[in-house]
Amino acid sequence: MPYTATSDQPAHASGTFDLGDGLTVHRLGFGAMRITGKGIWGEPDSYDESIRVLERAVELGVDLIDTADSYGPFVSEDLIADALAPYPDGLVVATKGGLLRTGPNEWIPDGKPAYLKQAVQMSMRRLKVDTIDLYQLHRIDADVDRDEQFAVLKEFQDEGWVRLVGLSEVSVDEIKAAQDAGLEVATVQNEYNLGTRKSEDVLDFCEEQGIGFIPWFPLNAGKLSDSDLLEDASNQLGASHSQVALAWLLKRSPVMLPIPGTSSVEHLEENVAAAEIEMPDDVFAALDEAAREAA
Repeated sequence: MPYTATSDQPAHASGTFDLGDGLTVHRLGFGAMRITGKGIWGEPDSYDESIRVLERAVELGVDLIDTADSYGPFVSEDLIADALAPYPDGLVVATKGGLLRTGPNEWIPDGKPAYLKQAVQMSMRRLKVDTIDLYQLHRIDADVDRDEQFAVLKEFQDEGWVRLVGLSEVSVDEIKAAQDAGLEVATVQNEYNLGTRKSEDVLDFCEEQGIGFIPWFPLNAGKLSDSDLLEDASNQLGASHSQVALAWLLKRSPVMLPIPGTSSVEHLEENVAAAEIEMPDDVFAALDEAAREAA
């Protein structure tokens, strides 16, 4: 059985993180990819349920919602605006640009400055905002000079279109290159979880620099999914496997900002309840060691 939250706004138990420019969020957020159709393509099976999920996330104390223009495409941003605009004070809506969609599960990088300028302005329109709180480059396009991509993100800030900028699926060297180009990187969004530890050095660098680290696919436990160790941890904490995975992430680093996503209110409530779980040091260490070995 999953752990059940004891407060009305369990997301607040995750603690806070200062993104910069006066934006402070609670560390457990919501990823709005799964509220779209199958293959992250088209409309959701239930528009009403997707709206309820977004509304319920805010009720549970979530104040960081992450999306992208490529989710749908465009569907996720439209749903967020339908459900939540005009946005409550303190709610940070982050989006991403730089991936084209040609069909279900198809993702094609496009980092040409002209395209990114069009993308950010259309995201502003869909989200019904004059300024996007956090705008992230979804991928660095290998076919375009990366400094040109960094420069256009800085231009978005100078124009007042975005407050903060972030990068996704980048290395330490790429973050440093963006910084050297004059870009203040507020967040990095890389795949990271109990089952995938390839960005360990990126997380450590983000912690050193005070950069928010947003781990996508946070519920994946990899080879530990069916392990006795994870089962024992679940039993000890009175929590589901996915809740243990989230609690482990929150304990791993103070800059960690997990954004578990779902299209179900029930699953959303289970995920957010994980913010209240206090993981003992020995349980964390055992899972950490086993995950590193498995990875």
